[in-house]
Amino acid sequence: MGIKNSELILNTDASIYHLNLKEENIADIIITVGDQDRVAKVTSFFDEVIFETQKREFKTQTGFYKGKKMTVISTGIGVDNIDIVLNELDALVNINFETRKPKKQLKKLKFVRIGTSGSIQKEIDVDQFVISSAGLGFDGLIHFYKHQNIIEEEASSQLIKHLDLSPNIGQPYFIKADQELLNHFNDSSNSRINTGFTGTNIGFYGPQGRVLRIPLSHPDFIDRLAKFEYKNEKLTNLEMETSAIYGLAKLLGHQALSINAIIANRATGNFSKRPKETIMELIEFSLNHLAKI
Repeated sequence: MGIKNSELILNTDASIYHLNLKEENIADIIITVGDQDRVAKVTSFFDEVIFETQKREFKTQTGFYKGKKMTVISTGIGVDNIDIVLNELDALVNINFETRKPKKQLKKLKFVRIGTSGSIQKEIDVDQFVISSAGLGFDGLIHFYKHQNIIEEEASSQLIKHLDLSPNIGQPYFIKADQELLNHFNDSSNSRINTGFTGTNIGFYGPQGRVLRIPLSHPDFIDRLAKFEYKNEKLTNLEMETSAIYGLAKLLGHQALSINAIIANRATGNFSKRPKETIMELIEFSLNHLAKI
């Protein structure tokens, strides 16, 4: 018996439900961005765009950059959308929609997130780039799946002890980036490149230590995060997607890397005076490295 219609939902044209895509519409290299308007910014560098569609916040364009076929898709903000995007993209290439069963030969996709983020370390200032060597998840998403051997248990345990969070807050977990992609993108000759742990939070305000009108349950949360160190690496920045991308990619047998433009520094209070330019520079950097894979 195949996967039920209620579990694997298809549109009337046999495209996958939320993304409105078919297998032939996507490449093996997939760039994810949060903002749907950033899709066109990425593909503005392309030689040509051969496919485009949009449903809700999920905008997709596929084309070629320096002869390499790539797909760019917007995920919106947050791990809930990542759960949709990665599962549906995997289904496109690894489930037979006619039999509704997984294929015998599974395909491996390469996911690269190009995002924006805030640094929590003074020395990583605005307009620099951070490549996430690991995602630190406060989201809990991965615990809804069987996840043997993908969480870095020692690092997770040390962080839990260091933070001493209330049991009402989800316990954090570490998941490493794909080492092959990390090595490929980690350009030591580029002074703008930093590597470190990226925290994935379930909100932008309270969960990232911002106070507007509601007091925080853990007012020293960001300070504690900034002081954490594991095997000579620090928690460098905060955003809202990386740990989910890393976790689901590993569970599904894909490769994933997250690269962020730092447009704010929480430690100094600085915000970039040229965020749009910095993002475009990160896009070009990422595309040039992807073209060499």
